[in-house]
Amino acid sequence: MTKLRFKGSWNETKGKLKQKYGQLTDDDLTFAEGKDEELLGRLQKKLGKSKEELRTELESL
Repeated sequence: MTKLRFKGSWNETKGKLKQKYGQLTDDDLTFAEGKDEELLGRLQKKLGKSKEELRTELESL
């Protein structure tokens, strides 16, 4: 799998996700370099979307 690529900073992306999905917490959105799959897994459980759907959505924010 490729690395997630964000437009802008992770903090901006995190804010947009929290606005769109009010049920997400800071813990859900904790992102560490090299932990892309872990983040996608947490979001997948919480939002019920596939990893590929989430990857596309994150990269488009």
